[in-house]
Amino acid sequence: MIVRSASRCASKIRVPASRPALRVARPQCRRFSTPASGASQSSTTNAGMLAPFTSELDKIAPSFKVHGSQVQILQTPTEFYETLKAKIRNAESRIFLSTLYIGKSETELITTLQETLRQKPNVKLSILTDALRGTREAPDPSSASLLAPLIAEFGPERVEIRMYHTPNLTGLRKKYIPKRINEGWGLQHMKLYGVDDEIILSGANLSTDYFTNRQDRYHLFRSRDITEYFSRLHQGVSSLSFLVRPSDSPSGFELVWPKTNAGPSPLESPGQFVSDSTSVMGALISPSTKIPAVQEIASSPKHDTSVYVLAQFSQLLKPDTSTELPAITHVLSTLASPQYAGSSWTFTAGYFNPAPSLTKLLLSTASHSCTVITASPYANGFYQSRGVSGLLPDAYTLLARRFLDTVRSRGRASEVTLKEWRRGTVNQPDGWTYHAKGLWVTLPGSSDPSISLVGSSNYTKRSYSLDLEANAMIVTDNKELKERLGEEQRWLQGHAAPVTRDDFAKNERRVSLKVRIAMWIVQLVGGAL
Repeated sequence: MIVRSASRCASKIRVPASRPALRVARPQCRRFSTPASGASQSSTTNAGMLAPFTSELDKIAPSFKVHGSQVQILQTPTEFYETLKAKIRNAESRIFLSTLYIGKSETELITTLQETLRQKPNVKLSILTDALRGTREAPDPSSASLLAPLIAEFGPERVEIRMYHTPNLTGLRKKYIPKRINEGWGLQHMKLYGVDDEIILSGANLSTDYFTNRQDRYHLFRSRDITEYFSRLHQGVSSLSFLVRPSDSPSGFELVWPKTNAGPSPLESPGQFVSDSTSVMGALISPSTKIPAVQEIASSPKHDTSVYVLAQFSQLLKPDTSTELPAITHVLSTLASPQYAGSSWTFTAGYFNPAPSLTKLLLSTASHSCTVITASPYANGFYQSRGVSGLLPDAYTLLARRFLDTVRSRGRASEVTLKEWRRGTVNQPDGWTYHAKGLWVTLPGSSDPSISLVGSSNYTKRSYSLDLEANAMIVTDNKELKERLGEEQRWLQGHAAPVTRDDFAKNERRVSLKVRIAMWIVQLVGGAL
């Protein structure tokens, strides 16, 4: 946070340069139309207020039209885990999981996958994790050693395990930077949990704390097109990743770079790797990308919600044509217009270090009654952690204090409230950590959000330069979905309390010199929080 083949296996991933660009279906109509004569005036007003957002978002990223009822919002870690397991058990054709890591002791999740694969021979499994995090403990038990037996049992034709390695960590830097902090040079950070034609987007990884007492956000999309789109992102990054194979080595696995991958290994030729990855991933995230259309069912509900599928792949794209930062920039810039003076927003990030450009945009909006939610030091996953990572909670405290200083200097102290989320104390009985991230925008005259952003991004400088992120921006005129989004943001604040500059001035909140020095060193050597 401060901050790898056998030809038979390798043939599973093919993204040749000569293949036509993958195309994801743009809906025939992507703007909110004027409601029928029986619709309420408030609905008409809401649709008109959304138009300035959607007209530009259509030019930035692919999107799909759905009905609000196709978006389900899960609340708790337990609900997320039980829903994921249920979807896996009911899978009929495919399971694809993109995550930073799978906990090395997640035997129940692995057993659930095994049972489905044994009972349903048509189901195929693809898992993508990060190579640095997924092998950090090797030769001791790791994500890679946990997953390798799946390949041994079911074969590479049905199970594929991929691990992405950043092109930013090579040579002497990779050799000498300690494992605990080398993740600061870039990670596979997407959280995509797809089964058949449904997908959960989240910021949660797949380990016990994220299933029990680590609060995040989890949106389930029941949409073939949205699921297929993110499946292609998953496949694209997998074609640029190491393949895991079981072995008799002490670690229980090996990482190989298939010749059929879409580019050379990032460890051997990082420059060419980026060039080739630009061709592969740039085509996937273009707003003109399309998916073969599926025939509409006559009884299907009316589409009233646009889901913009966003990706931040800065380390893979040169030039950078990522869509997340441009999309959020457009939304916040639009909110600066006087016509949105009656709007409000809620922004949350468990690791509070928003990119400087994002802080400026948030504080430049015309919105009022705005809220920022972040983790209390006692709800930070690194609280009392060993080594350098133990300095992180205080580092984020310092950054939160600087944010409030900026709020005050911009004259927004009466309009922007910072809240810290705490539910007990980390590593103590009933103690939780906070890992949620996202944005909600409520339009003038409304009590619930019409726009929300959900996914893996932490909205930091490293999110916009180093990590691979996947997100969805929901733009809706559906009353029930808006109410669910409103309930979500209010529910997250149930364990959050306001903090002020005076609170940060207290002795117990003062940040030591060693924390400030550590932050400076990380920035000096090129890493990021």
